[in-house]
Amino acid sequence: MSSCVFDPLQLTVENFAKQGQVLEGLWPLASLTRLQESTHAQPNADVHADVAWHLRGESRAGRSGPPEIWLHLQSNADVALTCQRCLQSVTQHVSAERSFRFVHGEAAAAELDAQSEDDVLALSRFLDARELTEDELLLSLPLVPRHDVCPQPLVAPDAAVEGDDGAQQEHPFAALAQLKRDKLLS
Repeated sequence: MSSCVFDPLQLTVENFAKQGQVLEGLWPLASLTRLQESTHAQPNADVHADVAWHLRGESRAGRSGPPEIWLHLQSNADVALTCQRCLQSVTQHVSAERSFRFVHGEAAAAELDAQSEDDVLALSRFLDARELTEDELLLSLPLVPRHDVCPQPLVAPDAAVEGDDGAQQEHPFAALAQLKRDKLLS
């Protein structure tokens, strides 16, 4: 069988898998717009702006019938996210490792996906591997990104708030907290 050059942006998965091909490389984070939109507005200077990816195709002998078509994906990146405690940038390493089984037709994919623990997708003419990589990295983002120890001290909830003129003002909810304490004491 002749070997051909495969384009990860228009990957012919069936041929790629049948030939047992491997593709890998780096994509700029800017080319994965949905992932980039999920990052902190001002990333840390030490964050690498590239997404590393690796694809491997595999054709497995089927129990009965044609061979099974598989695509194995590994990807990782360091992204700047917003710490949910201090609201500053925090660098997080995200990675995804997933294997997909491809079948002919949406109905067959839905049926097999419901019966199997494997990730099953319908085989299409072309697959955009960058979009698949982006989807998997988005699913790998932490739900609540945060520093182990925030770089700036957090303001205590009942501390005084500094006003526009620099003078200390009472916290806006301090009176409410006092009413609640008074009610509990009575």
